[in-house]
Amino acid sequence: MRIWTEHPAQADVEAVVRRYFGLLRAGRIPEAEQIIDHSPVRHVLKSLWTGSVEAAADRGEGSRSPADGEWERDLSWLGELELATFRRGHTGSHVYVEITYRAQVIEVALGFWVRPTDAGWVITGPATYW
Repeated sequence: MRIWTEHPAQADVEAVVRRYFGLLRAGRIPEAEQIIDHSPVRHVLKSLWTGSVEAAADRGEGSRSPADGEWERDLSWLGELELATFRRGHTGSHVYVEITYRAQVIEVALGFWVRPTDAGWVITGPATYW
């Protein structure tokens, strides 16, 4: 996890979020968990699955209905997710990012915060927003 001595620039925050998301997409979950200050990402994966694969199946866009627990057994679906729009909160300490699945913005977005600690500034999150 990176620690900054000063509040990190927006470009630094976006770079960490992109790296985190890239690791998730590659199925490298333990590595993703190490680059931000956060507990395990199981709830993030479940939310992304529900907002993308399950939602598409519910709309009849999928080739089949997803099986229970499939989101944990086969992470290949993560490869169809992309980061979309980054939005910065008015205080500069919050970044909200939209996610796309098959080029469509999904209902789930991720939120990250820049927070001070005794050691310096860190990025925490993500929270999932519906």
